[in-house]
Amino acid sequence: MNSIVKFFIYGFLIFNVSNVAAQEISTKRNIVLLVSDDHSPDLGAYGNDIIQTPALDALAADGVHFTNAFATTASCSASRSVILTGLQNHRTGQYGHLHDFHRFNTWEDLKTLPVLLQESGYRTASAEKFHVGSDQTYKFEQRLHSPYRSSVEMAEGTSGFINSDDERPFFLYFATSDPHRGGRFLQDGSRAGLDDIDTPDDFGNLSPGAQKIEAVTYDPKDVIVHDFLPDTDISRIELAEYYQAVSRMDQGFGKVIEILKEAGKYDDTLIIYMSDHGIAFPGAKTTTYDAGLNAPLIVRHPDSLNRGIANDALISWVDITPTILDFAGIDEPTYNKQIMLEPISSDLDESHGLHGQSLLPVLDQEHPEGRDEIFASHTFHEIQMYYPMRVVRGRKYKLIWNIAHGLTFPAAADLWESPTWQRSYRQGKDAMYGPRTVEAYMHRPEFELFDIEKDPLESKNLADDPEFKDILEAHKVKLKEFQRSTQDPWLLKWIYQ
Repeated sequence: MNSIVKFFIYGFLIFNVSNVAAQEISTKRNIVLLVSDDHSPDLGAYGNDIIQTPALDALAADGVHFTNAFATTASCSASRSVILTGLQNHRTGQYGHLHDFHRFNTWEDLKTLPVLLQESGYRTASAEKFHVGSDQTYKFEQRLHSPYRSSVEMAEGTSGFINSDDERPFFLYFATSDPHRGGRFLQDGSRAGLDDIDTPDDFGNLSPGAQKIEAVTYDPKDVIVHDFLPDTDISRIELAEYYQAVSRMDQGFGKVIEILKEAGKYDDTLIIYMSDHGIAFPGAKTTTYDAGLNAPLIVRHPDSLNRGIANDALISWVDITPTILDFAGIDEPTYNKQIMLEPISSDLDESHGLHGQSLLPVLDQEHPEGRDEIFASHTFHEIQMYYPMRVVRGRKYKLIWNIAHGLTFPAAADLWESPTWQRSYRQGKDAMYGPRTVEAYMHRPEFELFDIEKDPLESKNLADDPEFKDILEAHKVKLKEFQRSTQDPWLLKWIYQ
């Protein structure tokens, strides 16, 4: 075969292989992951008829909202590492916060969601709150910076990325700081101290960088008080501030969706809305009670036939990365097991995949089968807040193992300063804070077993009740197997303290 013929044959083959690859990339569709900060299921779509969240309610009406969606840990950095890897945070190494002196980072050998997508032909960008590390482990092609606490301006900053002439499909990770607590300030602008227990937290609602936000305010008498909180004047004031912050962030998410529609890309995009975990009040954030772990999840799939439904599957934030990879047609990564906590039997793999599973097979169902149990893993919030807890939760029973039960339950600074908490705390250890006393909140037994069906507030511990001994032991076995299969170093704490 002469060289000229070879040239044309090889050129033809290369052209066709490249053309096929280009076609494969062009058939991939866009992905937008919207993440808020410290938001419980307080939305119109979830039955709250006071709070104004028109953008997210419209998204739910065009998709599915999950009523039993749970973070694995009610702590920001740790939870976000789970969302972006599909692994429990005791496997990511992101045990607590990245910022300030904490400096927790995710293990560098993990393949995170943005890296996997970029390697498969996606262009990627993140906007605003990042809070995981390192930048290389969670590498995005672009980091879109914008004014703090101004979700609409944040959204406007994504327009160039969404409207780019780049023909590759895109992945946008858009994370607001709202409705995270802001600060407590007096009328003269100075910061409130612990003595000013009647001064509510502003949840960032006084931020001067939010000119494009339409302020939506609430009368404290109208808010719906969560059952885990005391119904007091100050708790209602704080909740009204929180509601305002929720409405702020809803406007930002609405703007992103508006930009997608104007660009003609809404109908070709998977959109997921979620919060890193629940509301920032004692009794929720940093705990493994449902108030801290249960959070909103709305998924809008471009091909769904069953829209505007509520799905009651028990799902976990470890399911988010598998869902997105499934949508993108990307194989999940596998990893070698790092530690051998117990002798490994011959039939047990020494490698593992992701800890969650894709939601796509159950997306159009209201009552899917086989999604009846989730697990949680919390170790730190901040570095000084060591309080490891492991959880198994089904539809009927929930077991919390307080591994460091001999310690006083630690409080994050913003939660400790909450006037709602301080009001109860200063009344003494027997004062009620929602369904439990201050003392019961601060000092916990080793095991907490709850009948979730009968006791959704987790107020009656059944762990010491002889009638529930077999149920307790069965759930301990489930926890041990979860820890073993996910390579949790705290498995050793069953053997020694």
